[in-house]
Order: sequence, then C-alpha cells, then structure tokens
Amino acid sequence: MTDVPAWITDAAEKAGRSPVPPAMRPPRNGGRRAAVLLLFGEGPAGPDILLIQRSSTGRNHAGQPAFPGGGVDPDDDGPVGAALREAAEETGLDPEGVEVLGTMPELYLSHSDNRVTPVIGWWHTPCAVHAASPDEVESVERVPVAELVDPANRFKLRHPSGFVGPAFRVRGLLVWGFTAGVLDGMLATCGFEVPWDRSRIEDLPPDVVNLASR
Repeated sequence: MTDVPAWITDAAEKAGRSPVPPAMRPPRNGGRRAAVLLLFGEGPAGPDILLIQRSSTGRNHAGQPAFPGGGVDPDDDGPVGAALREAAEETGLDPEGVEVLGTMPELYLSHSDNRVTPVIGWWHTPCAVHAASPDEVESVERVPVAELVDPANRFKLRHPSGFVGPAFRVRGLLVWGFTAGVLDGMLATCGFEVPWDRSRIEDLPPDVVNLASR
C-alpha cells in the first residue's frame, strides 16, 4: 500500500473547482449521466495513470483510448460508484485498492449526449489489470506520467470538423478528444506539465476518423 502523495490531493482539490469550458456546460435538461475514473498510481517509472483502448468493434468510441468508465446506473452510488464499477468491469480493477479523492465538474459531450463526471482516485494498493470485457476493451495500460509530458509525445490534432485539440502518442496509443483534453488539464493541475511545441498540428488519421464516426 502506498500513501496518498500531496501532489494528487492538492490537484484533486483544485480540479474540483476548475471552470467548465462554455462548449461543455451541461444543458438544463437531458443528457445521459456518466462517469470516468482518473486513476493515478505509483508504478516502476514513477506516477502513472490507467487508460484503456476501446474495442474497434465496440458501439461507442470504437478504437479510442479512454479512461475507464461509462453510464451511471440506478443502483450506482452516483458518479463515484459508476466510475469504480465500470473500471472493475472493464479492467478487473479491485475498487478496494482505490481511494477516491474527489470529482471534477460535470462535462457535457454534445455528440454523445453524455454528462460526464471525472472521478479522481489514488491507487494505493495496485492489482493486476487486463481487458476484462473483450467486447468493450481491447487493452489496458498503466501509462507513466513522464511519457505523457514528454514533449516528443505531445502535439495537437485537427479533426475534419476543424476542431483542434491536444493529443498524446504513447505506448502505441493515439490519445485525443475528450480524454486528451481532460489529461492535458489534469497534468497541468498536478504540476507535471513541461513546455511543448503547441504549433505542432497533425490531421486526425482517416482510419481513426472512420472508427470514431461509426
């Protein structure tokens, strides 16, 4: 078991007060409640975060790297319960090994009509994880923060719609969209971010566009 470090408790407190971009402010009514788990831990290469690669044959966000998570069910204890349950179902994670430190403000994804609450956790007792739900998850990775903040792995991606956002290329994963946006902000809040070339812009690969549009 590892103690919760001050950097993540401080970051969780700050993230809980982070402003919501206008385009992601939830509507007054409607939208499906969902949650994702931002699970930080201490791995062989230092601090890391748990990411999944969604199945290329899945119905939602096919082929995309993401945080574990999904819809909030009636039996869940709100977003926190949903994030832990989904992470357990997708990766085999033992929720007893996680200390939940807080939540970020709800973010609205208009293209999927989801109201997503990011839940921040510390993995004090790590366990083995794997693609526990093959129909939904292709692989599971503990990605070191050092690789995420490496300027060589950071750039921006341009979507065919014209939207340009942060992206990461790590461990064979192309992390973009909602997941990259939340990661970008969280890494800065944690104090890990180092200068990188923000003028480096690439187009979203056609095969990724095709999967994402299914």
